[in-house]
Amino acid sequence: MQKLQKYCAYQDRCHQEVRSKLIELGIYGDDLEEIIVELIEENFLNEERFARSYARGKFRFKCWGRIKITRELKSRRISDYLIRKALEEIPEEDYQQELYQFLERKLPQVKGKNDFERKQKLAAYAQRRGFESEYIWPTVNELIGEN
Repeated sequence: MQKLQKYCAYQDRCHQEVRSKLIELGIYGDDLEEIIVELIEENFLNEERFARSYARGKFRFKCWGRIKITRELKSRRISDYLIRKALEEIPEEDYQQELYQFLERKLPQVKGKNDFERKQKLAAYAQRRGFESEYIWPTVNELIGEN
């Protein structure tokens, strides 16, 4: 139990990660469920806290967009309600500003025969990072228009 408490205290974990760790440690069935319940009761395991910190961290440090963050949270079996709560951690103004700065840093590396091709490549790169088209295109047009 102490090992799992340290595992959860070191960084926020979702239920799926803890469940995988318990299986890795050879704990199954009712014992596994009892341990998870105890970790939740002692506040070592909190999916809302996990989802919020995950969204903040991936946005701030990895520069991921909302689409990619949502996809990753869903892969960890986080509920839609908690995903919406987690995305509230990203202020709209910061989101647009981060996208602009992110694309501005990437722009010198984008090669193309003409502006159209460069815009396409820059937009595709932003989409792979999980940003929405309605934010990407105005930003790309602004950046390529400046150069």
